[in-house]
Amino acid sequence: MASFSEFLNGSSLQDHVAKMPLPRAGFITLSVLMAVFSMTAVMLNATVIVVTLQHKQLRQPLNFALVNLAVADLGTTFTGSLPSVVTNAVGYYIMGRVGCVLEGFCVALFGITALCTVALIAVERLFVVCKPLGTIKFQTKHAASGVALSWLWSLIWNMPPLFGWGSYQLEGVGTSCGPDWQSRDLKNMSYIICYFSLCFAVPFAIIVVSYSWLLYTLRQVAKVGGRAAARAEAKVAWMVVMMVLAFLVSWLPYATLALTIVFNPDVQLDALVKVVPIYMAKSSTVYNPMIYIYMNKQFRKYAVPLLLCGKDPWPSEDDASEVQTTVSQVNNKISPE
Repeated sequence: MASFSEFLNGSSLQDHVAKMPLPRAGFITLSVLMAVFSMTAVMLNATVIVVTLQHKQLRQPLNFALVNLAVADLGTTFTGSLPSVVTNAVGYYIMGRVGCVLEGFCVALFGITALCTVALIAVERLFVVCKPLGTIKFQTKHAASGVALSWLWSLIWNMPPLFGWGSYQLEGVGTSCGPDWQSRDLKNMSYIICYFSLCFAVPFAIIVVSYSWLLYTLRQVAKVGGRAAARAEAKVAWMVVMMVLAFLVSWLPYATLALTIVFNPDVQLDALVKVVPIYMAKSSTVYNPMIYIYMNKQFRKYAVPLLLCGKDPWPSEDDASEVQTTVSQVNNKISPE
């Protein structure tokens, strides 16, 4: 396995440049699509950050993760999506070996941080609504710890390729960089398997467990709480479906492609099969904020008027507060005196 110094003088970039996996029109199409995705991602994620800075009522623990997700998505956009606009426009990777390593590291760092943050949002919803630890209240220190942990976890698992365990290489049609899924070196394969298990499978498991627990709690409440509780359950169920689908649409194709290449590096795949999962993962920077702005009525109250020049087509109320209040009211009714 190559060391970091060897990365800087690698020949794999030239090998990729010598090949043209897509016609010129294909590269231009990818460039245009990534330009649209990049501009939209910057606008939406910047809106989340701006409205949080503008409105004190949004600067509360439950919203720390949403802001952290916006920051991570902006990082992915600036270090991965925007450069791919240029590299696809010219038809090959132009930033050299150092640029490839830096892009691969940064995109992976921001991407895994975003994944962990989505899991953190699921855990926060669980703690606020279901109160698994009893009367312990979700506070600023808990939110800050969760955000810090998401960055630390991502940093821990994206640093090893810089020091010889794993590597960052060109991927897809050779216009972007990411973890090297294709090397048969034992060190590289062991890293990729650990990386997939701990940076994709673990966040996904946390999301599924947290939202399943949340839905189960609301279903029990709905049985004794009447129409209000049933309505709250329906709202949260829809939120869960959207969040889990967004996660799967973003990352499952990319994870599937990566594992396919890991276990069968000689497999022959069409250029589109290689490139579509990569850009689907990057597209999460767009629909992550769309979903969370829509689902979180606190943010929606301020973000939508900002985006629509003062117009707000939806009423403003707080979903989390409504669901929590409904659960609390029903729990009070059924709790023994």
